[in-house]
Amino acid sequence: MTVVNSALGSSLPSNATSFIAEDFNVTKQEQLVLPISAYLIGYVVGPLFLGPLSEVYGRKLMMILPFSVFTLFTLACALAPNWPALLVFRFIVGVMASSPLSVVGGLFADLFDDPVLRGRAMAVFMAATTIGPIFAPIISGFVSTVSWRWTFWIGLIIAGLSWIPLAVMPETYAPIILKTRAKKMREAQGHTHIDAPLDLEDHGLKHMLLVTLTRPIRMIFFEAIISFTCLYISLCYALYYLFFQTYPIIYQGIYRMSPGVSGLAFLPIAVGAFIALGIFTWYDDFLHRAKKRRAPWALSEEYRRLPLACVGGPFFSISLFWLGWSSRADIHWIVPMLAGLPFGIGFLLIFIALLNYLTDAYETFAASAMAATSCCRSIFGALLPFAVKPMYGKLGVPWASSLLGFLSLGMVIIPFAFIRYGDRIRAHSEFCRYLKQQKETHEKDVAREEVVA
Repeated sequence: MTVVNSALGSSLPSNATSFIAEDFNVTKQEQLVLPISAYLIGYVVGPLFLGPLSEVYGRKLMMILPFSVFTLFTLACALAPNWPALLVFRFIVGVMASSPLSVVGGLFADLFDDPVLRGRAMAVFMAATTIGPIFAPIISGFVSTVSWRWTFWIGLIIAGLSWIPLAVMPETYAPIILKTRAKKMREAQGHTHIDAPLDLEDHGLKHMLLVTLTRPIRMIFFEAIISFTCLYISLCYALYYLFFQTYPIIYQGIYRMSPGVSGLAFLPIAVGAFIALGIFTWYDDFLHRAKKRRAPWALSEEYRRLPLACVGGPFFSISLFWLGWSSRADIHWIVPMLAGLPFGIGFLLIFIALLNYLTDAYETFAASAMAATSCCRSIFGALLPFAVKPMYGKLGVPWASSLLGFLSLGMVIIPFAFIRYGDRIRAHSEFCRYLKQQKETHEKDVAREEVVA
């Protein structure tokens, strides 16, 4: 539910900006991007500390505290007295909304040792992040005709309902569970020497600033898998949020639709996302059967996830050319609208494949890896929409969309390269080597305990 709130909130004002601008006397068109971009800039800041801190203080605390502030400042957005205040409130909401995006990867790594179950959970998570923003333009498009503030009141109602499951959420991070258990044992037995492994780690300010909070940044620059994943995912994510500026140009500008009706143009993307979930489920079953018969390719870490991105990449690129060259007044509106089908398929398959691959590769550090990708893609998502109106104004819809299509085509090679070289890259990764050593140590400890028993 927190993921749905985060995703829905990101694009909630997309079809309300003209009404907000009229109320606050905002006349510059470039500023209309800011309510969404301010939120996404919050997505840049939040993961840098929320993801790593969840590896120190646990997943539950780093979900509940940010969501409390998220709820409070969603209320503030509904009551915003002026334009600058609204943008500040949207930024704060965005920072707090980044919590589930940063923490969920690590949370799933905690809950699911089986990569199959973990992959399916991640697929549902990514579907929620894809579909959530799609319904926001429909809500704001219809509700804002009454009052743009009702857009945020509805967001607040959804956030309030989400507190019901969040309030009973248990802690999932094993080191925190052990720390809590050790504390209870100390209190019950009166022994001060009972410590959990996390109690013995350095949690001083220096260690927090130089090690914990810099981990996502170090991963971006020194982990090749994360660097190239960030590059591909960031472009896809930016193009997704760019559509919240592009669709009004096409459907309100070319086809003369109202804001509410033009919001319905996003629905084919949701349908494409559901199709992608079906493809993922089929491939997951196919892979499971191949593993049972010990097929050599099925034992590869890379083949577990990445072929889906290899399929999704071309779908994603095709959709951009389709949208660009079919958006004309003499072509029925359903034709460009249906470009959302391959877009939704490609977008979700790319995200499912690459983020699952990161979670599998970085396990305990999955929250930091997810934080790194969340930070990078949010930078792109916040900045690229500023180029929409100048780019589409100068190049026109066909060539502006084609330019984006060619950029996405250049990224298609990345999952293929991971399949070919991923095992070698992981072998030279500082984090992956550390995790391998930890696993070997754990296996030796277990074997030693069995011998003693």
